[in-house]
Amino acid sequence: MREITAEQITAVVERLCIDSNYYLPQDVLQALQEARARETTLLGRDILDDVLKNAELARTFDLPICQDTGLAVFFVEVGQEVHIVNGGLNEAIDEGVRCGYKNGYLRKSTVADPFLQRINIGDNTPAIIHLSIVPGDKIKLTIAPKGGGSENMSALAMLMPNAGICGMKSFVKQTVQQSGANACPPLIVGVGVGGTMEMAALIAKKALLRTIGQSHNNPQVAAVEQELLAEINDLGLGPQGLGGSITALAVHIETFPAHFASMPVAVNLQCHVARHKEALI
Repeated sequence: MREITAEQITAVVERLCIDSNYYLPQDVLQALQEARARETTLLGRDILDDVLKNAELARTFDLPICQDTGLAVFFVEVGQEVHIVNGGLNEAIDEGVRCGYKNGYLRKSTVADPFLQRINIGDNTPAIIHLSIVPGDKIKLTIAPKGGGSENMSALAMLMPNAGICGMKSFVKQTVQQSGANACPPLIVGVGVGGTMEMAALIAKKALLRTIGQSHNNPQVAAVEQELLAEINDLGLGPQGLGGSITALAVHIETFPAHFASMPVAVNLQCHVARHKEALI
């Protein structure tokens, strides 16, 4: 049994909070550069130039890429041979978020009560933690800060099985179309199909972590991803929703076995500031 201290976890989480909000992942930068080369409208190219310049300035001067530094969403894999000492896992993560958002000068966006007084907590806690127990003696922490604009445009539908591929695709495209400029395209579109209501939403969000350009390992699902990407870009929303040929950078679909009477479909939209970073302890 390997011991990992709560202090170790806190220190890593603090760094993840700062780095993920300052530095756009390389796959996202590359996808934006390729989108700039493919964009057919002058306005769209100008917008993508600004997006790329913004990311460059954030990296050069160690500044947040976007003013909305999001809720701190974590995917955590804990090895079954790990024993956490000197504190609890959730508390250690929250302390890291508290320190990271303070020391990184990141905007705190969490309100304590979602529908009554909505008073800002002031330290961006509690983190949203999705926990998995896996083999081994390590802890893998992945942060994916999620801003309000793209999250607000996400959606869930409890489709009947006879909706099939066409029904699923129609719902995904409708969700993107209705998002307009609000989700800050070009987007990464995470789609979760199957499971239950909450599982579909979870795997849709997890799909956003996949490296851009990495297709689903099932060739049939990968083909649907490419079809949807083309059809979404044909919608003409374009960069920042102001018109153009590049509305999405990628479509990532994840699936889970479902009840034979239902087909949940969740769409989690991610703006062009597709922040995520991982660390292994």
